Amino acid sequence: MSKINVLVVEDESIVSKDIQHSLKKIGYNVVGSASTGDKAIELARVEKPDVVLMDIMLKGNMNGIEAAKIIKNEMTIPVIFLTAYADESTLAKAKISEPYGYILKPFKEIDLQTSIEMAIYKHKKEQEVVKERDFLYSIVDGKEKSRDFIFVKSNSKLVKLNCKDIYFIEALKDYVVINTADTRYTIHSTMKEIEAKMGNIDFIRIHRSFIVRLDKIASIEFPNLTLENDKKSIPIGGSFRDDLNNRIKML
Repeated sequence: MSKINVLVVEDESIVSKDIQHSLKKIGYNVVGSASTGDKAIELARVEKPDVVLMDIMLKGNMNGIEAAKIIKNEMTIPVIFLTAYADESTLAKAKISEPYGYILKPFKEIDLQTSIEMAIYKHKKEQEVVKERDFLYSIVDGKEKSRDFIFVKSNSKLVKLNCKDIYFIEALKDYVVINTADTRYTIHSTMKEIEAKMGNIDFIRIHRSFIVRLDKIASIEFPNLTLENDKKSIPIGGSFRDDLNNRIKML
């Protein structure tokens, strides 16, 4: 397994060398060190480290929090803050940049190792979610298209799912659940994203928490509708009622 590459940003030379020594002792590869925010950004762009250890109180015109924001947003590299300051004001400012860890000085080697390993793991999982979501939606270009199939993750593998088998999609906090007659697939997404990507030919949103496939609707008795086969009753949101009436064919 390749070593984890670490960029050290610390404006006290002795402290920086001590951190680098500890990192190498643990088994990490130090790709560079910086004493200012500007230099940290420059090195991050060139070296592409796996993680950045960032002192908050840096000398110069840019502190560690400002540098961390740029590194995270531009390069999606996880940043762990190192600081001797634990006051509420500093913490509040640090949280805005959404760091992957926060280590108080003085710290032990185990503190460094634990924080780095957790940051790498969290970042890896976040990137996997992004890749899976992009792959799931890669077939679709716009809302006005009908879809034949999608890929969903099930038991650590991507499974092809025919859209005609989908009955309804339900929102559950930060996830959505795609329901067929006999299977449920849970994916990390939002209803807004799902609504856009599934298209508006075969599917319709009838509630802030529900999207249904039009040809699976068995009956409608406001404020609910019932789906075929499973006889499931789903609520119809008041703001979605007119759109549903316009989409169905009535005699």
